[in-house]
Amino acid sequence: MEEIKNFVDNIHNEAYKNAYSAPLIGAESLIMQGGREEESLDGLWNFSVDLYDNCLRAKWFLEEGTNAEGCAVPLDYAFDDWETVPVPGVFNLTKPEYFYYEGPAVYSRRFSYGSRGNERVFIRFGAVAGEARVFLNGCFLGVHRGGSTPFCVEATESLKEGADNRLIVVADGTRHQADVPSLNTDWFPYGGIYRSVTLVRLPEVFIQDMKVRLSGRREREITVEAVAAGSISPDYNAFFEIPEIGVCEIMDFGPDGTGRLKLKVPELELWSPENPRLYNARLTLYDGENRASDRILDRVGFRTIETAGRSILLNGRPLFLRGVCLHEDSRDHGKAVTKEEIREAFRLAREMNCNFVRLAHYPHTDWAARLADEEGLLLWEEIPVYWWIDFGNPDTFGQAKSQLSEMMKRDANRASVIIWSVGNENPDTDERYRFMADLAEYARRSDPSRLISAACLVDTVNLRIADRLEAHLDVIGLNEYYGWYDPDYTKLSTILEQSAPEKPVIISEFGADGSFEAEEREVKSPVRGSVKEQEEIYENQIAVFRRIPYIQGTTPWILFDFRTPKRLGKYQKGYNIKGLITEDRSRKKPAFYLMQNYYEEVLKHECGYDQTSE
Repeated sequence: MEEIKNFVDNIHNEAYKNAYSAPLIGAESLIMQGGREEESLDGLWNFSVDLYDNCLRAKWFLEEGTNAEGCAVPLDYAFDDWETVPVPGVFNLTKPEYFYYEGPAVYSRRFSYGSRGNERVFIRFGAVAGEARVFLNGCFLGVHRGGSTPFCVEATESLKEGADNRLIVVADGTRHQADVPSLNTDWFPYGGIYRSVTLVRLPEVFIQDMKVRLSGRREREITVEAVAAGSISPDYNAFFEIPEIGVCEIMDFGPDGTGRLKLKVPELELWSPENPRLYNARLTLYDGENRASDRILDRVGFRTIETAGRSILLNGRPLFLRGVCLHEDSRDHGKAVTKEEIREAFRLAREMNCNFVRLAHYPHTDWAARLADEEGLLLWEEIPVYWWIDFGNPDTFGQAKSQLSEMMKRDANRASVIIWSVGNENPDTDERYRFMADLAEYARRSDPSRLISAACLVDTVNLRIADRLEAHLDVIGLNEYYGWYDPDYTKLSTILEQSAPEKPVIISEFGADGSFEAEEREVKSPVRGSVKEQEEIYENQIAVFRRIPYIQGTTPWILFDFRTPKRLGKYQKGYNIKGLITEDRSRKKPAFYLMQNYYEEVLKHECGYDQTSE
C-alpha cells in the first residue's frame, strides 16, 4: 500500500486505538482499602464530550504545541478552559444535550504531589462507565474495561515532584455487541467517572489484599489469607489482630508473598440480620528491623451460608430470603448514588420486612455491601451477563470473568454478600451453557464460602423449571412475569407444581407496571399498568408462592421506578415503572404493603408464631 503523504495521521488512521489496548487493567491491580493513606481526587474536573475521539486520535494528552519539525500544531482543545463537572457524578444529568450521549468523554484535572521518600503511589477508581483509559503527565497508564468495578493504576514513575500533575481519563461509554453488558439492556446508560477517585500512598512492600472468613462454624475457626506486593524478604512478618476479643497472631509470608492463618476463636459472635456483629480485623506488616511498614484494616462479620436439599442455611439455620431487587439509580444522581440514598433504600427495604436485597444487574458501589454489613441485610451481587451477549466470543468471556473477579475480590470480606450471580435472563443455548457454567465453576473455585446463582428463565414451552445451568448452581433464580407479560396465572401454577428441583429456588423477579397516573386518569377498569392492576398481580403471585415449599426466597422487581430509554409507554415516559415506590422515593404503591404483609407472615412463621392468631 502506498504511503499516505501530506495528510494528518490522526485523520486517516483508524487503527489509532491499538496503541491504547494494553496494558489491560484487571483484578490483579486491586489494592485493598482500609487503613490506607488516601488523598481524594474528587471534586470538579474539566470535562468535554469527544464524539470523534480526538484525545486519542490526535494525542491531546501529550499537550504538545509543536510537531517534530518544530511547526505549530493546531490545538483543538483547552483542558483548563473546559467546563467542569463533579466527580463522582454522571455527566448525563449536567446538561440536557448530554442526556443520551454515550460516546467518548474526556476528564482532566491537575493535582500537586510531594514525595515522602521511598513509596509507591497508585490511583484508585471506584468505577468509570464503559472503557477507561488513564493518562498521567502524557504517559498512558492502562485501560480498564467494565463500567461497574474498581481498578488501580500505578502512578509512581509518572508523577512529577513538587509540580502540577495532569491526570486525564478518557471514559468511553460506547456499547458493543462483544461487551459485558452488550448492546441491549433495560437500564439507563449513564456515563463518566461516577465513583470516587483517590491517590494511595504505600511503602515499597505492602499488603495488597487480606481475606478473613469463618471456615468452621461449630469450632469458631477463622481463616486469614493475605498477599504482599513488592520484594518481600524472609525476615518480613505480620501480626493479625481482632482487638475486641484479644486475638493477636503472627503471620509469616512465603517467598511468593502469600500468608495464611487458621485460628480458633471460641468467643466469636456470628453475624446475622438479627445480630449484625462486626469486628475490627487488622493486619500489620513488619520489616526486617521490626518496624511497622504497612497496615490494613477492615470491619468483618463472621457467618456461614450453605444449602441442604431445598433449604438455605445461614449459620446452620433455615432461612427464607424476604427480598427485593434494587438498581443503582436515583432521580437526582443517576448511577452516582450517595451513601444517604443507599441508607434510604435499605431503610425502605427493612420497612417492607426484607432481610435480603438483590443488587441488579451489575456490581453496585462498595458502600452498598459495607452498609448492608452494618444494617444486617443479606445481598445477591451480580455481573452484567445480561440477556443476549456474544457467548461464543473468548474476549466476551474474558470481560465477564474479569468483572466477576473484581467484584469478588472487592467484597470478599463482606458478610452481607451471600450469593454471587453469574448472569440474568439468558436463553439456554449450547454456547451460553458453556459460558455460564465456566463462570459458575470459576466463582465456586475462587470463593467456596458463598452460594452461586443466576437468574434463569422458565421453560415456557414445556411449562417447567428446566435450565441446564442448574447443575452448576447452588440456588436456582427464576424470573417470571405471569399476570403481566403473560396474563395466564395457571401457567405459573403448572410450572411450579410440575417441577421438582433438588435445590432451593428464589423467585428472583416478578411484578408489573404500577402507575398512579394511569389509575387517576383512566376510567376503564382494570386499568392496564395501573397501581391497582399491579396490586392484583402481586396478590395472585403471592397466593401461588404460598403453595410451593421449595421456594426459599422472593425478590420482586423492583424497589424503585428507574430510568431506562427502553420504556416509552404512555405512563412510563422513560422509566421502568414496576417499582414498589415511585422514582422520587416519595410514594409507596399498594403492592409495597402487600409484600410487607406477606413478609411479616413469613417472619411470624419462622419465629414459630401462629399465623392466624393475630
